[in-house]
Amino acid sequence: MTTQQTVRIQLVRSPIGCKEDHRATVRGLGLRKVNSVSELQDTPAVRGMINKISYLVKVL
Repeated sequence: MTTQQTVRIQLVRSPIGCKEDHRATVRGLGLRKVNSVSELQDTPAVRGMINKISYLVKVL
């Protein structure tokens, strides 16, 4: 069995006042409130989403 690589991200800033597509990206990553943490598979699509909203999240 192969182990999947995962990445943990934490929402550190509120998406209020941000672009609508950035807010949708935050929701797509499974983040709701400030300081919420989500653990996702480390795929190029997820990395792209993290790069898009890098000013809102922190990679743990």
